[in-house]
Amino acid sequence: MKYKGALILFICFFFNQGVFSQDLSQRLDLTSKVSDLSPDDIIKKVETRYSVSGFSANFFQASTIKAMEITDSASGKAFFKRPDKMRWEYETPDRQTIITNGNTLWIYRPEDNQVMVGEAPSFFGDGKGFSFLSDMKLLKKQFTILLDKKAENDYHVLKLLPRQKTFDVSVIYLFISTKNFEVLKIVTYNSYGDETRIELDNIQFKRKIDDSMFNFKIPQGVEILHLDEQ
Repeated sequence: MKYKGALILFICFFFNQGVFSQDLSQRLDLTSKVSDLSPDDIIKKVETRYSVSGFSANFFQASTIKAMEITDSASGKAFFKRPDKMRWEYETPDRQTIITNGNTLWIYRPEDNQVMVGEAPSFFGDGKGFSFLSDMKLLKKQFTILLDKKAENDYHVLKLLPRQKTFDVSVIYLFISTKNFEVLKIVTYNSYGDETRIELDNIQFKRKIDDSMFNFKIPQGVEILHLDEQ
């Protein structure tokens, strides 16, 4: 069964994240300056910054499949609530919504009158799908964290190595603002060398965020596909 480009983005988003090539420091435009703070210091400040109920942000995503030399991009708005709830509303190039309440995952494609359903832990375990954005305290549990170099004096750059080795995630780079310790950019690689880059802006922290945003009622007449059967 063939899906449109937006679904390819989804596949890259959840699965195509990987190895760190020899010239990555050039690709990420890093300078030679190293942060005076330790990785633990930076993570503690990030945890403090994100210690509210949840947050929202606009996002831009670029996903590259290395072997095919294909890069797709998308943009929209995302919502996160501790400890495991996420909602990604894709606006371009195709409308789709990815929602999880921590147990169930829904991918709703209104233009195709279609929804895909799966178990969230299978798709978001071990840092996949940027699941740590819903709870920054997962970073120390799921990854070995090293300090990388600063980019243009604007970021602390952390290198995250999964404690449990998988093909889905080989390494993740977090670009953290030196001003307010917000996570502004995430670059991930998988064992095939595929890259997924997420940039966040207009981050708004929320003391309260309704759980209803992270549940989905399937409309009547919509085609239902089960992700574990694909």
